[in-house]
Amino acid sequence: MKVPVHWLTEYCDPGWEPERLAERLAMTGTEVERVAEVGPPTADGFVVGRVKSAEAHPDADRLRVCTVDDGEGERTIVCGAPNVAAGQLVPVALPGAVMPDGTKLKKAKLRGVTSDGMILSETELEAGEDSGGIAVLPEGSAEPGTPLAEVVPVAEKVLELEVTSNRSDCQAVYGVAREVHAISGAPLADGPWSEDAEAGGEGEASDYASVRIEAPGLCPRFTARVFTDVTIGPSPLWLKARLSAAGQRPINNVVDITNYVMLLSGQPLHAFDLDEVPGGEIVVRRAKDGEKMTTLDGVERTFDSDAVLVCDRDKPLGIAGIMGGEVSEVSEKTTRVLLEVATWNGVNILRTSRKLGLRSEASARFEKQLHPALTMRAQRVASALMVELCGAKLVPGTIDEGEGEPEPRVVTLRASRVEELIGLGIDVDTCVERLERLGFATEVEGEQIRASVPPERSEDVKREADLVEEVARLADLDTELPSTLPSVPERIGRLSREQLLRRRAEDALRGLGADEVVGWSLTDRGIADRLRLPEVDPAGELIELSNPLSAEQSVLRPLLLGSLLEAARLNLARGAPRVALFESGHVYLREGAVAGDGHLAGEFPGDHPAPAHEPHRIAYLAAGDPAAGWRGEDPKPDFFTAKGVLESFAAQLGVALSFEAAERPYLHPGRSAAVSVDGGGEESGGPVGWIGEVHPLVGREWDVEGAVAFELDLAPLIAASEWGSEAYRDVTTFPPVHQDVAVVVPEDVPASVVRRAVIEGGGELLHSAEAFDLYRGDQVGQGNKSLALRLAFWSPERTLTEEEVSGRRDKIRAALSELGGSLRE
Repeated sequence: MKVPVHWLTEYCDPGWEPERLAERLAMTGTEVERVAEVGPPTADGFVVGRVKSAEAHPDADRLRVCTVDDGEGERTIVCGAPNVAAGQLVPVALPGAVMPDGTKLKKAKLRGVTSDGMILSETELEAGEDSGGIAVLPEGSAEPGTPLAEVVPVAEKVLELEVTSNRSDCQAVYGVAREVHAISGAPLADGPWSEDAEAGGEGEASDYASVRIEAPGLCPRFTARVFTDVTIGPSPLWLKARLSAAGQRPINNVVDITNYVMLLSGQPLHAFDLDEVPGGEIVVRRAKDGEKMTTLDGVERTFDSDAVLVCDRDKPLGIAGIMGGEVSEVSEKTTRVLLEVATWNGVNILRTSRKLGLRSEASARFEKQLHPALTMRAQRVASALMVELCGAKLVPGTIDEGEGEPEPRVVTLRASRVEELIGLGIDVDTCVERLERLGFATEVEGEQIRASVPPERSEDVKREADLVEEVARLADLDTELPSTLPSVPERIGRLSREQLLRRRAEDALRGLGADEVVGWSLTDRGIADRLRLPEVDPAGELIELSNPLSAEQSVLRPLLLGSLLEAARLNLARGAPRVALFESGHVYLREGAVAGDGHLAGEFPGDHPAPAHEPHRIAYLAAGDPAAGWRGEDPKPDFFTAKGVLESFAAQLGVALSFEAAERPYLHPGRSAAVSVDGGGEESGGPVGWIGEVHPLVGREWDVEGAVAFELDLAPLIAASEWGSEAYRDVTTFPPVHQDVAVVVPEDVPASVVRRAVIEGGGELLHSAEAFDLYRGDQVGQGNKSLALRLAFWSPERTLTEEEVSGRRDKIRAALSELGGSLRE
């Protein structure tokens, strides 16, 4: 959701800089991803001007030499726009003004005539898409010399919000203004729906149209108003500017009004050309299996009986709550408009949107289940704008079918419960004040507060704990919330070994320079395609939610890798030269997922049984801009970067790991491996995870290049960990005996298998065996390789003799012969 700051502060202005406003919103539960800029970086040098004359250029057919009054005098500006004319009120950039692309405007000679400024088009202001001529301001809107920012948004700051799925009210500018009012105490202007437009049309709305709902459970309310004498044309510049800043493309005044009202109120609406609706009859019904319609995006779509359509007596006119159809689209010939504002079943909208692969701004709001009371708010605002901007006449009456408005939900809050849940005592009066700022109506009965939930929060606030959250999040928790330990009067609990090791694992990666992220457990169905997971893959069989709040959060994540890539994308896109991230959390797999494929099904003791496996994983990802460098002069992280981090991590857990070449669809072929607990293999249940460079095609899906990652199941690591059972060992009394050996084995024998055989042959006296070199060449023969290992023999009881060590070498030689290998002498 993009919220232009000028638009927002029209309803609530705390007098804060956008950056401070963003910080306060984020600290009270409304995440602001960034503060963006639209238009020039500053409004200085942009004014309103009056064109006094526009004469043909003496040496150029397409240029006009204009005399412009800028409020301080007249200046000459050469303009190439075909629509420039004397008497117009226009936006002007004076010399010294900085344009949106960073260019500083200067005086310039154009075909021998000095141009002292620029008359601006919509595109040059980034306030619209019309680049064919200059922007013309409404007559009487300002005097020459008035700063342009007082007429249209210039140098607009935009808050880009990441709205959580439960806060549909924050998908509306006025809803965000209410949040600003609640956290700042600044006055909140009345909603623009407090007054209705005056009806000036003839007859009644029912004379022009009718509505019949044949799917009542899927359409709780359908309202419609009729407008006559509508004039279709471009919207005024202020409206285009607001829509552009909010991420919407201006189209025409009627369509722009529907988009504007949706962004303002959070309630989508749709305009039909009433002359294209035979008899004005509107029917809301389920689609017939195989029924087709061409939507506004020019695509013919096929429906099943789960979809709900808005139809005339013969054919579909639009997909309910998602997108209208071409047949009744508002066009230049439209003179009568039927304005629909309805409420739809959120789950049905989500399912239909997902089946069709079609998501719109409307469906993104409807799928969260809007309240029926919001329909008339939108009708009132849109009606006023239709009359003002389209010259339309509102026909008296509103067609209103369905269940109407339900009674508001009343939730009781006990002040004592606030302290029980958050550890901070908040008195009744403060609770009431905060709730009322958020739009709740309250009644106090002793220590209890009866709060009526406002329509825009109907699907979010349903129980006492929700009210506690509302009261608590408006507190300054950094300073008000005391630091206290939980009160445990009867017994003191302690962390289990699993919990301690889980924390130790997280601390280990944090100590290795990685930042922890907490990703969403819910994601969208497209995650399988973006990770290149085939359907036969255990992780590719996604687990769907039966009642998702949105399409983006409709399935459970099968891997942590997607969460890390998303976090890396956001940080790299905002200028971070490199990232090293980790996450510790659950993934969700179907029953029967096999533990050796990186799709692990282990559970910690005490986990509740579930229809799906929920293994706790820990994952790491590093990525960076090659031009920025990585760890000094290294260009970027690679497989061995991740392997070094993983080995250091495992050492801190007291676990030895081994690696074996293996491929995963989301990893780079030939640069990936399966990870096992050392000494494991088949006997220990197989791999516990994977490591490798992220496949370039997967990285491209998140705009992250050159990433490396690993992901491990924590349960087998914790089971194999020696942490907590360490014993004192003298490391100085009896020195170790070091020997280097070269082992010749067939090319297809992994180094981990060779090392394991050497350790088994060395027995209890072999303290360590580490590979440090690899050789291929004529000296070892075709199809063979030579691995160099450094051995350390040691006994805690005595200094070892040469004969003891030589005897172990013979056993190592015997163990290697079973692999088809030998020691090079």
